[in-house]
Amino acid sequence: MVTSIPLRDGRSIPAIGFGVYKVDDSGAETAVGVALESGYRHVDTAEMYGNERGVGAAVRASGLRRDDVFVTTKVWNDHQGRDATLRAFDASLERLGLDAVDLYLIHWPAAANDRYVETWQALVELRADGRARSIGVSNFQVPHLQRLIDETGEVPALNQVERHPWLPQLDLVDFHDRHGIATAAWSPLGRGRLIDEPVLTDIARAYGVSVAQVLVRWNLQQGVVVVPKSVTSFRIRSNIDVDGFVLSDADLAAIAGLESGQRTGSHPDTVS
Repeated sequence: MVTSIPLRDGRSIPAIGFGVYKVDDSGAETAVGVALESGYRHVDTAEMYGNERGVGAAVRASGLRRDDVFVTTKVWNDHQGRDATLRAFDASLERLGLDAVDLYLIHWPAAANDRYVETWQALVELRADGRARSIGVSNFQVPHLQRLIDETGEVPALNQVERHPWLPQLDLVDFHDRHGIATAAWSPLGRGRLIDEPVLTDIARAYGVSVAQVLVRWNLQQGVVVVPKSVTSFRIRSNIDVDGFVLSDADLAAIAGLESGQRTGSHPDTVS
C-alpha cells in the first residue's frame, strides 16, 4: 500500500509517483497504464515532456475514479508570466482531457528571466478557481523560495528537486521542513548511475531487493515523495514494491556517506 504525505493546504500526495520524462505520448499511455494497474496512484508529467495526452488517456482508460489518481503537471520556462502561464495551463488541461490537475508546478525558476514571482501569482489564481487543486514549484533553491514567500505571502505546497544519495540537498530539505513545504525527488536513481554503487549494491543484496528499491525506500523513510521512472513493466512493478523491508540506521548512515554534490541533471542557475 502506497502511503501519502500531507500537504500544507490540507490535501495529501501519494508518496510514490510515476515519472514519464523522455517518454512519448504512446509510450506514456502504455507505461502509465501498467503503473496504475500496479498500484501507483500518482502520475508526474509536464508540458515540456510532450506526453500529457498519453498520460490523460491512460488515466481515463484505467477505470479508476478521477479522485483516486493524483496528476501533476508543470508550466515550462517559455510560458512563464501571468497571461502566458494561464494559457499554458488551459492547454495542459486540454491535452490531459481533465477538468483539473491535482498539482501544478513551475518547472524551473529560470531566474535570469525574472518571471517566476509573476508566474507563482498566476498559480495562486488557478488554485483559487479550483482547477489546480494544489500548487508548487520544481527545482527551486532557497533564495527562490524565500522570494516567493516574501513577495506573495504564499508558500508552495511542494518543491520537486533532483535528489539521491549523491545530492541529498539537506539544507534545502531543512528549509522545506521549517516552512511546511513537501519535498519530492526526481532522478531518485541518479538517472541509473547509482545502480552499481557498491554501498547500495551491498545493502540491496542484504535485503534481497534491487538498488532501485533501496533508493525509493531511502526517500520514503525521510518523508520525501519519490518519482521513479521506467518503461519496463517489471521495473515499474518492482519500484513500488518496497513495503517488505526497512533500512536500518546503519544503512542510512552508510548511504549518507555517499554525498558528493554530484548532479545528474542541470543546476537551476543554468536553466533559463
